[in-house]
Amino acid sequence: MQLTHDTAQRRLSELHMDDMPVMEIRPTATHVDTDWFAKYKKLCHEFMESLTDSIDELAFLNLSQNEFMALIMGRAMPQNLSIRFRVPLVWGGKLETDNLFLCQTFPHSQRLDRFIIEQHGAETIWLPNPAKRVYVSVHESAGGDGGNATTDRLSQMAAQIGMNRSME
Repeated sequence: MQLTHDTAQRRLSELHMDDMPVMEIRPTATHVDTDWFAKYKKLCHEFMESLTDSIDELAFLNLSQNEFMALIMGRAMPQNLSIRFRVPLVWGGKLETDNLFLCQTFPHSQRLDRFIIEQHGAETIWLPNPAKRVYVSVHESAGGDGGNATTDRLSQMAAQIGMNRSME
């Protein structure tokens, strides 16, 4: 189905992701090296380690301290989180951290898959392109009264990790 920018945004709104920006691409088949997966796994670790500057967004994912530490140390991906390509490799995307973003597998990654699959056969594809490296829906980021101790705790941990890395 061929979408316009407006119909793409409307469809994402129907999928309860009305705050997800999109970018337009014309998919062209691109050769992907056979060793792409090994490179991708290494890139995922680099991406996870670089998330120390995304503490505000990570705080809304309700991660335990152990999950948070494993994530930003590049050791393990917490359950229900996915690293997604902004532009798939087969359509010319690059194996670079700037081409990745993190989101919840359910419901967001599954909804984004549906959104992309629905555009099968179109000349122009609208791809999700969140502004930040961690996508948290505006529907989940609204806080209540008072402060956010989780954000404060995670910020302190990330600052310590960042300091330790700069000393190495």
